[in-house]
Amino acid sequence: MKRFVFAGALSWLLVACSGDSAKNLIVEGRVQGLRKGTLYLQQVQDTSLITLDSMTVGNEGEFRLQGNIDDPDLFYLYLDKADNNAMNDRIVFFAGPGIIRINTRWNAFEGDAEIEGTELQEQYRDYRRNQSRFHVQELEVARSMTALSLPADSVALDSLQLVSDRIALRSYLYALNFALNNKSSYLAPFVAYTEVSDANPKYLDSIYKALDPEVAASKYGKKLKELLESR
Repeated sequence: MKRFVFAGALSWLLVACSGDSAKNLIVEGRVQGLRKGTLYLQQVQDTSLITLDSMTVGNEGEFRLQGNIDDPDLFYLYLDKADNNAMNDRIVFFAGPGIIRINTRWNAFEGDAEIEGTELQEQYRDYRRNQSRFHVQELEVARSMTALSLPADSVALDSLQLVSDRIALRSYLYALNFALNNKSSYLAPFVAYTEVSDANPKYLDSIYKALDPEVAASKYGKKLKELLESR
């Protein structure tokens, strides 16, 4: 009987360990100053935002979340502080299998986030930082346009609209060039599929054909191929 119980316990332990080892994405870190809240590790699958893991965080603010993923993708770390304020409570990062560490503060959850981990996240951070410059310029032009009124300022409005269009084009071309020049990065098909999917098919085809084989076989490599075939 004891032998049977021991064997059963050992079997359960092996199953449990194998279940843990299947979690190939680990997101850990600390939310400084958080007294109580719930953290969610989330991902978009088939147009729906799903939760891969969650945990209640106490006074120390330490957390560890896990998920099983197939390919590098965009993920979200969402904090529910139960303060009836949904703003500034979601951190976006790009990761593949591995360990990501995120340290931040409860009252500036997104703005103060320091993310350490894979090279993919560093590439994504740099890409978003460069794109944000274009977005800031577009906002500045938009503010200038709202200060004008028709019809007296129609010439000035037209001029500002041309400036806005040029900035948008520069942002678009930056995304295209990034995808073309980073054939070894899983970000290349992601950017091509999510940000410039309406580009001329010959450019998208050039991006896809330049991808390294393992990148072309990834989630967004396949999506880019499906997009090209649909055209």
